[in-house]
Amino acid sequence: MFEQQSHLLASCKPAILIGTLFIATSTLAVEPDHQDQTKLHDIAASVSAKRIENDIQTLVDFGTRHTLSETKSNTRGIGAARRWIKAEFEKISAECGGCLEVLEVKDTISGEKRIPNPVEVVNIIAIQRGTDQPNRMVMMSGDIDSRVSDVMDFTSDSPGANDNASGVAGVIESARVLSKYQFNGSIVYAALSGEEQGLFGGKILADYAKQQGWQVHGVLNNDMIGNITGINGVTDNTTARIFSEGTRVIETKEQAHKRRFTGGEVDSASRNLARYIDTIADRYIPNLDTMLVYRLDRFGRGGHHRPFNDMGYAAVRVMETNENYNHQHQDLRTEDGIVYGDTIDGVDFDYTAKLTSLNAVSLAAMAWAPAPPTGVEISGAVQPSTTLKWQKNSDKTTVGYRIYWRYTSEPQWQFSRYVGNVNEATLTNVVIDNYYFGVAAVNKDGIDSPVVFPGDVGAFEHSLK
Repeated sequence: MFEQQSHLLASCKPAILIGTLFIATSTLAVEPDHQDQTKLHDIAASVSAKRIENDIQTLVDFGTRHTLSETKSNTRGIGAARRWIKAEFEKISAECGGCLEVLEVKDTISGEKRIPNPVEVVNIIAIQRGTDQPNRMVMMSGDIDSRVSDVMDFTSDSPGANDNASGVAGVIESARVLSKYQFNGSIVYAALSGEEQGLFGGKILADYAKQQGWQVHGVLNNDMIGNITGINGVTDNTTARIFSEGTRVIETKEQAHKRRFTGGEVDSASRNLARYIDTIADRYIPNLDTMLVYRLDRFGRGGHHRPFNDMGYAAVRVMETNENYNHQHQDLRTEDGIVYGDTIDGVDFDYTAKLTSLNAVSLAAMAWAPAPPTGVEISGAVQPSTTLKWQKNSDKTTVGYRIYWRYTSEPQWQFSRYVGNVNEATLTNVVIDNYYFGVAAVNKDGIDSPVVFPGDVGAFEHSLK
């Protein structure tokens, strides 16, 4: 899917273009036929802004979805919201012949600053199992719960239209669209609880993923994907942000020491997941430019991707570019002519649909693509050339590999070459000191996995401690 980009190629120095390639095989590397990948375009076009609007309205109509709110009522509180979400997943599953496993992943939390008394924190998830690699997972998540000014106020009306009914509606709509297809890997659609009280839903699901032995290769957390007019006075429906952490928080001292001399501070699996989504936006989502933000989350703030990062998984936050803090975590009121509160009139449904399309296409591409390569190594110190080695995938979807490189100061991969179904390739006269490198696995339609930077720092299959 990722090819050498013409606008970047035009700016390359001639020395880059005349570098030769040695492949550790006796046959010429023939690139797979590039379909026009109409299925990915079809997925992007299938997302419905109207269905998203209806779902957001339904969630808003529950009055409050605070984690500590009512659970017995069928019309108000987080319990009613959870049951409705579960019913929607079950309806989608019925329409695709039972293609979704719908379940609750939950735990009881107590003794916490924001959950002092025992409360059952319940996530509603739906799993669309892959046909070839059912244990390989990519995930889209949104948060069910809402809040007002006082984080412990669980009785006041808290519509949570943008924060974060927009994200949950995006998850449900992605399930509707993607359930019409079959994929090699599995897709998890997750509606998480307890985010405002301490990211507990994410912690519960991350623990569950580890217990189940899931190979989680990407978590796309969607938290506020509906606002286009910011507190800064900017109105913009053409951009979005992707937040991604740098080095893993579970990195060992030995790994950090090696990274100091070989690089990789901006090439964690999460960063290359973000680059993958950014390229999807460029290719498949009309009139959308994504901003790669090299930070775990907004300054000093957090989201439900963090518990997955804490366990070493590749996870990012997808969200609007311009936030309006008057419409976040606010009691419903008007003061000095300023309207406060997260109400549905602050949500742009076409924009939410656009960001939902970005998620859906990214999930589809990763689930159709082979698993990211493992065991990626690099050598070439004091040499005129650079050699990459990796372990060949065992799954039948892999037909070959593509190597990537870029200047170390560039945010996106600039150059690439398809090298065939091999486990080693050398770029002659491309000096290792001047670039960053990576490897992606390719399927028969030319769809790539995310790029894997060499060594532990970039591995998607990371040893979780």
